[in-house]
Amino acid sequence: MALTGGDVLLERSSDGRIAYLTLSHGMYTVVTWQMRQLVADRFAEIDADPEVRAVVVRSDGEHFTSGGDIAGFMEVDPIDFTDLGHNITAPARSTRPVIAAIDGYCFGVGLELVLSCDIRLATPRSQFALPEMNLGMIPGSGGTQRLSRLIGLSRAKFHIMTATRIQAQQALDWGLVAGLHDDRDALNTAVDELAAKMATFSPAAQRTAKEVLDRGIDGPLYTGIDLERKAYAMLRATRDFAEGVKAFGEKRKPEFTGR
Repeated sequence: MALTGGDVLLERSSDGRIAYLTLSHGMYTVVTWQMRQLVADRFAEIDADPEVRAVVVRSDGEHFTSGGDIAGFMEVDPIDFTDLGHNITAPARSTRPVIAAIDGYCFGVGLELVLSCDIRLATPRSQFALPEMNLGMIPGSGGTQRLSRLIGLSRAKFHIMTATRIQAQQALDWGLVAGLHDDRDALNTAVDELAAKMATFSPAAQRTAKEVLDRGIDGPLYTGIDLERKAYAMLRATRDFAEGVKAFGEKRKPEFTGR
């Protein structure tokens, strides 16, 4: 059955603070229907683990992913597409910061997955695309909305409606990715360092920053500022903030607990 196959592996760093999700399904990392649900299942497990401070999403294939299992879509009842994307966009709902490590092709559902992550790092050979127009279809897992918010409506219309690829340097220039690294080894090193850094911060502050940024961007400026102000006041009451201030005064690294 075309809908099954592949895996989404979950590993943790030696200290348990970083979770690694690895897409695994051949050289081109074709994402099956089963793998979509596994993404959601893995994030549910991560969010239930208080030890995890940061998440990395990556692939063990030659390419991050060439997209979804196209033939398999014809085996899915049309009514089941009404919830399409809720599983693959689990990174956006996670309370943890999520970093995507992208090397090679990042097409279709793969791009929609990384658009749901908080930070994206890539290599110069990376290419990004939502090529669904070639199939007489449109992106269905948040691609139209998230891409337009990141690179602007005009650019998103061009690349979605013409199925044109976005090259790595364009992605960097437009803010689709936060950085480019020479090759996969350099990318993995940079991602590991970034995840380790983010794991040292207050989980409460990281979670709050993610929520304020994501919710604020979709509303008027005054609404976002009001949300920020209330979140700031809430964090003022946390033990982590008190620890941060105390550590600053004592010229030492703070020990955050997420409370």
